Amino acid sequence: MTTIILRPLLENDWDSVSKIYAEGISTGLATFETEIPNWKQWDSKYINSCRIVATKRNKALGFAVLSQVSKREVYKGVAEVSVYVAKKFRGRNIGEALLKQLIKESEHNGFWTLQAGIFSKNLASINLHKKCGFRVVGIREKIGQLNGKWYDNHLLEKRNKNI
Repeated sequence: MTTIILRPLLENDWDSVSKIYAEGISTGLATFETEIPNWKQWDSKYINSCRIVATKRNKALGFAVLSQVSKREVYKGVAEVSVYVAKKFRGRNIGEALLKQLIKESEHNGFWTLQAGIFSKNLASINLHKKCGFRVVGIREKIGQLNGKWYDNHLLEKRNKNI
């Protein structure tokens, strides 16, 4: 039995990571994005620390990253969570392992609040976040449109109890 390895996500993972991201886009429940960015665009969107990829036999199974919620100094310790797992590997606790490691690394890097905006229909993701200590703080009604249809998002957060 080969162990799943969680390690830093690097530029040379982009080919595999972008395919996993494309699978997330195709669900219509993971993101309002409709196109895959190139590496440079993606790299500029996410915080350099706290980028994790789950691999097995050097194959990417999923990834987790953080993005800034604001450029204002007062919010420097607040980040938004993104977790994606390849379709073939969903339901195997990979998302949970990624999210728990992301939480640990975020706390080590001084983040005091993690938040997630999740499509209200994406119950699997909402439940994953709750399992990892996030709590629902609200529902943002008709927060955005995808393909001409309005969607609600559950807003969840997790506070670093060490701060």
